Amino acid sequence: MEKLCTSPCNLCPRECGADRDAGEKGYCQSDSRIYVARAALHGWEEPCISGKGGSGTVFFSGCNLRCVYCQNHEIASGGAGKPVTVERLAEIFLELQAKGAENINLVTPDHYWTAVSEAVLQAKARGLFLPIVYNGSGYEKPEAIRSLSGMVDVFLTDFKYMDASLAERFSHAPDYPETAKRALDEMVNITQNAALPTPCFDKNGILRRGVIVRHLLLPGHKKNAKDVIRYVHETYGDSVILSIMNQYTPVSGIAERTDCEELYRKVTRREYEAVVEYAVELGVKNAFVQEGDTAKESFVPEFNGEGV
Repeated sequence: MEKLCTSPCNLCPRECGADRDAGEKGYCQSDSRIYVARAALHGWEEPCISGKGGSGTVFFSGCNLRCVYCQNHEIASGGAGKPVTVERLAEIFLELQAKGAENINLVTPDHYWTAVSEAVLQAKARGLFLPIVYNGSGYEKPEAIRSLSGMVDVFLTDFKYMDASLAERFSHAPDYPETAKRALDEMVNITQNAALPTPCFDKNGILRRGVIVRHLLLPGHKKNAKDVIRYVHETYGDSVILSIMNQYTPVSGIAERTDCEELYRKVTRREYEAVVEYAVELGVKNAFVQEGDTAKESFVPEFNGEGV
């Protein structure tokens, strides 16, 4: 198996080769130090993630995709966040547990995973018992996902594109569809357990083990959304939970770009309803849908260093 490392960096499919241990930033806009922009209870994830107590979300700075429409662009660009040690990160996990978090929700941790995994192990040795949620973009190496076996309980993953041309236009990653398929397959394999049903919930309805696949509907791209839903459902059935999202909001400056005019507007109700109806027609039963306007904090929390 390929050894995953930060210098030269090969943690993600970009394989940019940056010498991050020497302070060089990779495509993800991060060196080897862990940068965290926010660590707080978050009540706007899927109900089985947030529950009543809130999800203990830890937002990491930087991203290996940096989509043109990114709603967390402030941190995806590496422009926000404070450096923390492995020891401090373990303490943050335990502090969130003490506040009543339902789980520890690691948001875009992939480019820090070698260090984050050490923090998870340290926290577990000191009494962390909450499920670990890996909240990523779907653009991960299969071998990187495989290395999470026994450490991650829940995968909350995006599946953005089945259309390689869209992946190229919006995320500069034409290999996204095939990469996401392979990564998702590893996620499902890791969370399956013959002795217990998958997905597995506790008595309060909190997901303890399993996979949620999120798809954010983009304006003008119903076909891409339908293709994603069909692939996930036909491949995994109801062993994977779908989350079909309508919360796309044009980010500041998007209207100045000439390569993505369709992204200047929000998704219409008719577009979203057509995609949800398609999922129903396919026979999808395990799915979350959004109704009405989504609260602003659900996709743009304040990255002010809270809890760091």
